[in-house]
Amino acid sequence: MNSAAAALSKVPAVTLTFWVIKIAATTLGETAGDTFSMTLQLGYLLSTAAFLALLAVLVYAQISARRFYPLLYWATIIASTTAGTTLADFADRSLGIGYAGGSLLLLALVLASLALWYRSEGSIAVDTVNSPRVEAFYWATITCSQTLGTALGDWAADAGLGYGGGALLFGAALALLALAYLMTSVSRVLLFWAAFILTRPLGATLGDFFDKPPAEGGLGMSRPLASLVLAAFVLGCVLLLPQRPAAARAPGGRP
Repeated sequence: MNSAAAALSKVPAVTLTFWVIKIAATTLGETAGDTFSMTLQLGYLLSTAAFLALLAVLVYAQISARRFYPLLYWATIIASTTAGTTLADFADRSLGIGYAGGSLLLLALVLASLALWYRSEGSIAVDTVNSPRVEAFYWATITCSQTLGTALGDWAADAGLGYGGGALLFGAALALLALAYLMTSVSRVLLFWAAFILTRPLGATLGDFFDKPPAEGGLGMSRPLASLVLAAFVLGCVLLLPQRPAAARAPGGRP
C-alpha cells in the first residue's frame, strides 16, 4: 500500500473508537429525529424531507473532500441516522405498513444496495471506499441500514421487549458478532455490515429508553436535552479519541 492510495480513503478505520462513536451517533439520531418530528411537531414527512436534504448536502461534501475529515464524516453519519429515524417512522406509522412490513421492506433495500455495489465493484469492503462511485454505494447502503435499524428497534420494543429489553437483545447480538470476529474466520466484511446494521436498533432502543415517558417504559428525559448531551458526547469523542482513515485499496477483490 503506497501513501498516495492510503490518502484516498475518506472513511475511518474500523476500530473500537469507531464503534463507540457509531453507537452514540445512532442514539443521537433517534432522540434528534423524535425531537423534530414529535416534540417540535413537524411531523414525519416534513422532518424526513429536511434531514434527507441535509444528508444530500453532507454526502456531496464528503464525496467532494480530498481526504478524511472526522467531523464531516460523523456529521454525515448523524444526518443519515436522523433521517433514518424519521423515514422509518413515516413508513411504519404514516404509511400504515407496520413495524414488520417496514423492517422487511427496508431489509430488502439494504440487500439490494449491497448486491448492486458488489456486482458493480466486486467487493463491499470498507477499505475499497476510495472513489466517488464506491462512496455513493457506501452512503446509500448506510442510509438504508440506518432506516432498517430504526424499524427493527421499534419492532422489538413493540413486540413486548420494551426499550430496555430491546437494547439488551441487540447488545447481546453485537457481543456475539464480536466473539465471532475474535474466535472464527467468518468474513470480516459480513461481520462489519451485520454489526453496522445492529448498532442502529441498539441506538434506537437506547434513545427511546432515555426519552419515552415512564408509562411507556422509558426514563422520561427531555428529547432536546438528551439530544444536546449526546451531541456533546459525540463531538468530544470525535475531537479527543484517535481516528485514522481506513487503508485504501482498489476494489475488485472478493470478500
